[in-house]
Amino acid sequence: MESLLERTKDADLDQLIRELAARRHGNTRRSIRLRAWKFTVGLSYALKRLMDIVGSGLGMVILAPVFLGIAAAVKFTSPGPVFFSQVRVGRYGRHFKFYKFRSMYIDAEARKAELMSRNESKDGVIFKMKNDPRITKVGKILRRTSLDELPQLWNVFIGDMSLVGPRPPVPKEVQEYTLEDRKRLDVIPGITCLWQIMGRSEIPFHEQVRLDKEYILAPSLWKDIVILLKTVPAILGGKGAY
Repeated sequence: MESLLERTKDADLDQLIRELAARRHGNTRRSIRLRAWKFTVGLSYALKRLMDIVGSGLGMVILAPVFLGIAAAVKFTSPGPVFFSQVRVGRYGRHFKFYKFRSMYIDAEARKAELMSRNESKDGVIFKMKNDPRITKVGKILRRTSLDELPQLWNVFIGDMSLVGPRPPVPKEVQEYTLEDRKRLDVIPGITCLWQIMGRSEIPFHEQVRLDKEYILAPSLWKDIVILLKTVPAILGGKGAY
């Protein structure tokens, strides 16, 4: 007759086998869920990138006459280059060259230090003035209509930016970021975003960060499309554009 000790050992072994099987089954399910999540994220990124390439490419072709008209207006109304380029901070802190139509006089950066005491940004991290004396007459129209941002379609086309995403900051602003603020650098920056359609420069910096993080935590291709569609009336309304 089988001893009590042997039966106990067999029972413990059976229990151990069942536990190992359950653990393996659980690990397999977790592995499947992880692979499914990675596939979903990868597919979402691929579709977003496809939309960026197609959207920016078509935009540059369709708006070519507008580009030429703006270039002529900038060139013949104030001395200096047609385009303004600046180093901006992209995803994970990577620096890239950011393009706009020039809307300021060529000595704008040098004069910025003189105007810092008149900064109208509520949080002080970014610099904003409603009646910035460095802006040209044509520049005021371009900023009001956001037409100065059109060259960023090229940034989108080459992958530095996306059509939708947090606006890219300058390195000096990033130096003042808290750890929470830096979370807005977890994704590729964009031409338009949530706070761009909700008031632009009138939105305080800390609220801009909150809205950017809200966008990052719940990415969606449909949300990008909605933001793009709402950008048009936001531009036409001109709220917070300066």
